[in-house]
Amino acid sequence: MDPIRIYFVGTAGSGKSTLTQAFKHWMDEHGFSSITVNLDPGAESLVYAPDVDIRDWVTVQQVMEEQGLGPNGAQIACADIAALRFKEISKVIDGFRADYIFMDTPGQIELFAFREASTVFIEAFSAGESLIAFVLDPAIAKTPVGLVSLLMLSSSVQFRFARPLELVLGKADTLSEKDTETLLAWCNTPELLMNELSSGEMNMRAVFASEFLKAMEALGTHRTPIPISGQEMTGIDDLYSTIQQLFFGGEDLTSD
Repeated sequence: MDPIRIYFVGTAGSGKSTLTQAFKHWMDEHGFSSITVNLDPGAESLVYAPDVDIRDWVTVQQVMEEQGLGPNGAQIACADIAALRFKEISKVIDGFRADYIFMDTPGQIELFAFREASTVFIEAFSAGESLIAFVLDPAIAKTPVGLVSLLMLSSSVQFRFARPLELVLGKADTLSEKDTETLLAWCNTPELLMNELSSGEMNMRAVFASEFLKAMEALGTHRTPIPISGQEMTGIDDLYSTIQQLFFGGEDLTSD
């Protein structure tokens, strides 16, 4: 089979690296062929040992020292340098011949989602399918305003790359059962979310959110996140099933 690439995208601290580690562990336990790829040149430490690491080609610290840039400027320069060398990097990735490739993107989401160089990370491969797994930070998503803000950001990412996108609630174990149920109810029934936002009054924020949620439904981009805990290893099978349904019509394919 051609490889399936999963790009874990989300705000800093949402749980992308933890999910990358957990999904790789889950794949290994179930006999699937997969590799992890770190795309963050500024990562100081990771909870997993990446099979392919962008830091082998460029690091923020290196660029800061060589070009005299601050951390933000160095992150931008690194993104451009990595894009220029990504054909070389993609050959290394392809060399593993893995069925699933997990791409752990930078915590500074704007570096991946909104710079032109980032399209290279999506389009450098000649075969296979790709999915963006947008990881919602539970600390933000548990409030109505925070959830709508993240939904807007995820829609912007999907519009930017025109790729299939699924929502994942990262670090779900950090939420109480009640908070998780409420968040999922808001996503399942946008009217509930609207009621929370408006509190009986259709102010500017509520009107704006209402129109945005209507647009999501009209475009078919409205979806409910998959709660996942990398610590407790829960929900990963649900994400895997979603991937199978999307690319293989629900057929459970093994690496053989």
